[in-house]
Amino acid sequence: MTNTIKKIGVFTSGGDSPGMNAAIRAVVRTALYHNIEVVGIRRGYEGMINAEFQDMDRKSVANIIQRGGTILKTARSQAFLTPEGRQIAYNNLKKINVDALVAIGGDGTFTGAKVFGEEFDMPILGLPGTIDNDLFGTDFTIGYDTAINTVINAVDKIRDTAESHDRLFIVEVMGRDCGLIALRSGIGVGAESILIPETKTDINAIIHRLEISRKDKSSKIIMVAEGDDAGGAFEVAEIIKARFPNYDTKVSILGHIQRGGSPTCMDRVLASRVGVAAVEGLLNGERSQMVGLIHGKIAFTSFEQAIKHHVEVNENLLKIVEVLSL
Repeated sequence: MTNTIKKIGVFTSGGDSPGMNAAIRAVVRTALYHNIEVVGIRRGYEGMINAEFQDMDRKSVANIIQRGGTILKTARSQAFLTPEGRQIAYNNLKKINVDALVAIGGDGTFTGAKVFGEEFDMPILGLPGTIDNDLFGTDFTIGYDTAINTVINAVDKIRDTAESHDRLFIVEVMGRDCGLIALRSGIGVGAESILIPETKTDINAIIHRLEISRKDKSSKIIMVAEGDDAGGAFEVAEIIKARFPNYDTKVSILGHIQRGGSPTCMDRVLASRVGVAAVEGLLNGERSQMVGLIHGKIAFTSFEQAIKHHVEVNENLLKIVEVLSL
């Protein structure tokens, strides 16, 4: 390794996701292993502009791998969108001799990192921290596995009460632009239908499926991603109520519980692997790339590619929903 980097800054930005703390821990301890100083930047790009810095050592990241959220906090920054704001951020980093950055977040985070790195010739690598799993260049993002398991645990509980009352539940999960949370967790809970932004919703097909489903089913679940073109869970519920007035139809919006909670083992290991790879990648001259995991191996993908949302919905998963909902 050619070590011309003496101090690394690490920060989290955008929406929080379980496993971010595990990623911070991996970056800090790998840097220290290579005798590199680490500074934590609180509140993302906004903290960079406001000089919210803290020196980090091994103790700083002790006992955080199991914690959800992010110890460095996160925020969105309008000021960083301006050249003036980015110049202030750069000046602040230079004052404390930061040579490179590790950015943990999603597409907005990487868009900012791409511009910042180009403007000031600063090495920056990104770690994919988002529950949506919507970044190209990694099989899974940090937080996605925890989020879908949170959904499954919640819907399992909903199913208990649904069966007790012979109810149909419309469950809405996060996914304004990407329906992967709804799709994978919907299969996991045995949903009758799954509505996602990537496919046009055919309400008539859903009604037909409900009509032909087993009459002795004591509960039914329809999973809806918030960005689905049907308009959301309440709109879908009104259509179903009009067609099936005899159904006891209820709506449950899971909301931000999907972002919180202790990360799963999969997310902790993923965060640890890409965190180590990010520091070692910087030492090897990598820059302006996201560090992901593809088919079990570390992969570097340019920020420009990573944020283009090339993730395609697996048609086989959609077919599985239809086959197993009988």
